[in-house]
Amino acid sequence: MKTRIRELRKQSKLSQEELAFAVGTTRQTITSIETEKYTASLVLAYKIAHYFKLQIEEVFDFSDLEEKH
Repeated sequence: MKTRIRELRKQSKLSQEELAFAVGTTRQTITSIETEKYTASLVLAYKIAHYFKLQIEEVFDFSDLEEKH
């Protein structure tokens, strides 16, 4: 899933480690989310969005998710 985490983090001059600490996860998890190897849980997505004072939809791109019928 595409995200704006790297962009937001760089704008805020934050390292992956600093963001990870702020939202209660590991640097490896932040790296994996940024490289689209891991999709954040809803709770983690909320914490990341909340940290940047944004809505989840402003940080995470849900356009690739389509309902399966």
